[in-house]
Amino acid sequence: MEHLKVFSGTSNRALAEAICRYLNIKLGEVDLSRFKSGEIYVHYRESIRNDDIFIVHSLSHPVNENLVELMVMIDAAKRASAKTIHLMIPYFGYARHSRKKLPRQPISAKLIADILTKVGAERIITVDLNSDAIEGFFHIPVDHLTALDLMIHHIEKLAIPNPIVVSPDAGRAKMAERLANRLNAPFAMLIKGQTHPHEAKPLQLVGDVKGRTPIIVDDIIDTGATVLNVANKLRANGAHPSYICASHGLFSGDCIDQLSENDNIKQILVTDTIHHQLEEYPKFKIMSMAEVFGTAIQIIMTGGSIDKLVNRK
Repeated sequence: MEHLKVFSGTSNRALAEAICRYLNIKLGEVDLSRFKSGEIYVHYRESIRNDDIFIVHSLSHPVNENLVELMVMIDAAKRASAKTIHLMIPYFGYARHSRKKLPRQPISAKLIADILTKVGAERIITVDLNSDAIEGFFHIPVDHLTALDLMIHHIEKLAIPNPIVVSPDAGRAKMAERLANRLNAPFAMLIKGQTHPHEAKPLQLVGDVKGRTPIIVDDIIDTGATVLNVANKLRANGAHPSYICASHGLFSGDCIDQLSENDNIKQILVTDTIHHQLEEYPKFKIMSMAEVFGTAIQIIMTGGSIDKLVNRK
């Protein structure tokens, strides 16, 4: 551990500081600035020669700006003779583009994996990827951590009466099923019904939610449209206002206001993989991933099994 150093990009310094507090170490010093033209400048203010360094940086909005910043940080570390370069990417941008859904589309997640590996990353540590297949896009170790245990801990403390765990679509069914099993609660799911190709597909509910309190589980809240539609659908079917759990809160546009103002939503639980100031929004509860990341660093540096921390969708 004496050769361990943790540095932060600009996207989520608060999480990096929390990780360092958990590890009882000082956050590394690095200058990050922009030239007038917008080009990124990086300078490590301390020696990192022969050190094992961890760079904490989410690929959140502005995702392209943050991606280039991370690339420049990796290159600077490599040229400064760092022994190993580990990337802690709490939110992995472009993860929703992991396969071709139509002809002539890119597989952007594979492109990002190739870029990060090429510029010098030697390990990726991330949380709840949109698709497990992304792990296979890398030719370096990937520690795919999960926020599910953290969510379960917070939900258990809430002592929600008569709960039912709800998956907003088939893609989140395994994650929702795991949560339902841990809480010993029933499980329901929303699926998209069949309709005219040019019309929006209506949601169909599989499961009985009448008189129950739904816990909606998703990996990402972006615009909030999905969870809002699901919460409204559940309420129309006799459920109580919903609790929403998500690993990553992108909260694009006016998402935060829409979620706050909707009476069909009781509370929104998200992790700090993406940094937000939400103190003035009482419906939102932020769960910190600092201990999970800190424990992962300790295991990587000293040995042991990381199995209890990883994603098992």
